[in-house]
Amino acid sequence: MQVVVSVVVAAIASWGFGYVAGVSAAYGALAVIFPAMILARGLRKQVSLGDSGAAFLSFVVWEVVKVVLTVALLLAAPKLLPLLNWLALVAGFVVTMKVYWLAAWLHTKRKHRAVNL
Repeated sequence: MQVVVSVVVAAIASWGFGYVAGVSAAYGALAVIFPAMILARGLRKQVSLGDSGAAFLSFVVWEVVKVVLTVALLLAAPKLLPLLNWLALVAGFVVTMKVYWLAAWLHTKRKHRAVNL
């Protein structure tokens, strides 16, 4: 869902404000999606851990990796994108990050609909 929203945001930014804004919005979305993918991949191994303490520690470690990678991507933005539109980058970042809430809401709504049937 985040990838779809990020493509839409980048397309809108590019259409409305130009190519640089579109690329900046896409990079902002990438700064959310790529670290989240790394976290998800790391947490897949967590299922095999029988100990809840080890599972929690694994989650904390992968969450720290995600945050550090996100910050590193944002700090690298001016070097990687010489023509950078910060407003578009932040818009892409925030909108893509907030998709978690929409996905959780849709998932809850789908669960309630299945129960009512």
